Amino acid sequence: QLGIKTARITGDHILRAHHVANALSIDVVYAQTQPGDKAQIIKQLQANYGTVAFVGDGINDAPALAQADVGIAVGAGTDVAIESANVVLLNNDLGTTSAAVRLSQATLRNIKQNLFWAFAYNIALIPLAAGLLLWLTGHVFSPVYSALAMAFSSVFVVTNALRLKRLRVNPS
Repeated sequence: QLGIKTARITGDHILRAHHVANALSIDVVYAQTQPGDKAQIIKQLQANYGTVAFVGDGINDAPALAQADVGIAVGAGTDVAIESANVVLLNNDLGTTSAAVRLSQATLRNIKQNLFWAFAYNIALIPLAAGLLLWLTGHVFSPVYSALAMAFSSVFVVTNALRLKRLRVNPS
C-alpha cells in the first residue's frame, strides 16, 4: 500500500517461503538462504532497486541489518541484531514497520515544509530589513518589525513541527 517493493530473505524451504510470500503479497522471494548470504542479497537489491530497508531479529540477520540502508530490528530480537540496526521496533508486530515508514515519511515532509517556509519567509523579509522600502518608497522598515517577523517565522516552524505529535500511524 505504501508503494514499496518487498522481498523475503529466509532460510525456509522454497515452498514454505513462497506460500508465506503469496499470502502477504511479497514481490520477491529468496529461499533456503544461508545466514552469510543475506548481506550479499541486500547488496544486490541495493544495486537493482536503490535504497533498501531490512527487517530482522536474529544473530544471522546482523550483517544484513548493517548492510541495509535502513536496518530495522524487532524489539524481541537478539542484542546483536538490535546493535546492528538503525531502528528498533519495540514490539514483535511487523505491522509496526509500516507505521515507522509512514512516520518517517511524514517527518521528512515536515522538514521540507519547514525549510521551505523558513527560507521563503527570510528571502522575502531580509530585503525589507536591509532597506528595500527606503529605496522604493522612502520609508524605513523598523528593526522592531524585523524582529517580530523573525520570531513569527520561528513560531510557525515550531508549530508545524509539533503537528507530528498528533499524527496517528496505526500498524496495518
